[in-house]
Amino acid sequence: MQILVSNDDGYRAEGIACLRTALRDLGVVTVVAPDRNRSGASNSLTLDVPLRVTQVEPGVHFVAGTPTDCVHLAVSGLFDFEFDMVVSGINDGPNLGDDVLYSGTVAAAIEGRFLGLPTVALSLCSRPDGARHFDTAAVVARRVVAGLLTQPLDPRLILSINVPDVPLSELKGIRSTRLGSRHRSGRALPARDPKGSTVYWIGPVGAGDDAGEGTDFHAVANGWASVTPLSIDLTRHATLPALTQWLDALP
Repeated sequence: MQILVSNDDGYRAEGIACLRTALRDLGVVTVVAPDRNRSGASNSLTLDVPLRVTQVEPGVHFVAGTPTDCVHLAVSGLFDFEFDMVVSGINDGPNLGDDVLYSGTVAAAIEGRFLGLPTVALSLCSRPDGARHFDTAAVVARRVVAGLLTQPLDPRLILSINVPDVPLSELKGIRSTRLGSRHRSGRALPARDPKGSTVYWIGPVGAGDDAGEGTDFHAVANGWASVTPLSIDLTRHATLPALTQWLDALP
């Protein structure tokens, strides 16, 4: 079993090291991750310049590119063997609700799915002042990945897992969830650079809006690891008949 591990926090991140350790007795684990933090990179690919890959040690490589670059290269010709699964994470921070549209961690898993592999994205719902219990998320990761190896799901699914930042003894278990959604993010934050010019920081994410029972927000807030099955078909199928009628009525 060949398992590709990537992330968006960079190859030196604590989360990816914990994930690699948790999975190493399930198969041969190969890390291909960005050279630095690429959070928020989403599904971007680097198409205007060539990509350089550097091996840090056997089984660990970094790429001067995005998480999607890393998975694409790894699966599409970087190695002389084929991968069986892509596992992305453990992200330092939540990827709840709308976050999945921006997340480089989830994007790495999506790229693996585009390339025909079963994929998992893992995120620890840490806070800046939190304890960062990556060990708890690693246990959840190992349990889910081991389950996929013995009892596979539909390979078209991407499993997005969010784990509360609590000691393992306080984790209530694992629940299937749907994506919630957030309120609008905070306003952009103006600042001054050393030369006095105005620059802007992207504002903080909004709080949970659709965060009721059954959502990933609700599960994590109540001490459960959430597992949300994602699909890459973004078509709103229920709207197709109404859209057809609307188009037919155009002058």
